[in-house]
Amino acid sequence: MIMEDFKYVAASDVKQACALLAQYGEEAKVLSGGQTLVNMMKQNLVMPSYLVDIKGLSDISYIRYDGEAGLCVGSLTSHRTLEQSNIVKEKYPMLAEMELNLASVAVRNWGTVGGNLCSADPASDLAPCLMALGAELTLVCQDGERMILLEDFIVDSFETSIKPNEILTQIRIPAKAPKSGGSHIKFARRATDLGIVVVSSYLTLDDTVPGRCKDIRIALGSIDPSPRRYKNAEDCVKCQKISDPIIEKAAQAVFEDCQPTSDINGSADYKREVAKVMVRRSVKMAAARAGAC
Repeated sequence: MIMEDFKYVAASDVKQACALLAQYGEEAKVLSGGQTLVNMMKQNLVMPSYLVDIKGLSDISYIRYDGEAGLCVGSLTSHRTLEQSNIVKEKYPMLAEMELNLASVAVRNWGTVGGNLCSADPASDLAPCLMALGAELTLVCQDGERMILLEDFIVDSFETSIKPNEILTQIRIPAKAPKSGGSHIKFARRATDLGIVVVSSYLTLDDTVPGRCKDIRIALGSIDPSPRRYKNAEDCVKCQKISDPIIEKAAQAVFEDCQPTSDINGSADYKREVAKVMVRRSVKMAAARAGAC
């Protein structure tokens, strides 16, 4: 296939990037790392008339942590930077573990966290991990900014709720609560391949009743049309004392709720069984890290 002609414009700052998007509207696409977008352009799946390059905007490439606000990550931060961050390893080890097995080092060095989320790839490792952590996004345009939970941002396969004139500038993860722990695990042919099933769990224990779950978020990727939380499974665990039967109920709820399709990675029934096993393991690991056992 022949890539369609387009005009390339490199923005000097966020303000100019927003102005360019306001000017070009739906004819434009934002280029950050470009690892998904360029491939889609090569296949003529998207054919923008304008590419607005924001890769050079250093003011939205950062990692900052505050005990109250939590972790703030600029959208142009590379996967490799997130993987190697000491504060991420200390406060959000499941996020660092996820990044360690995301594609290759070359991809992690160039690819950005914001570009990954905006591509809304169903097989994303990052999205379910951040959903489990309760991530909130900042979207900026000429008229101001708005905040949106990541779970509301991704709406379908390769589709988000971002507007044509908006740029994702920041991802914020709430501060780590006491007695909490998380787990991100991936089932794939090789650790760095796209996952066949990806599961992230983040669990907080009750301060008053030993071993009882106060809150939990369970998110899966690769198995549904888009990464998403499984709230029926969460309800099986929430306000319950952590035990194998309770965890099994959550795993069964995912088995019943997931919507896999058969493909080269296996049949839909096979993926359901894998998801059930992975959820069981992930929740157990999150509970152990929170101090439930």
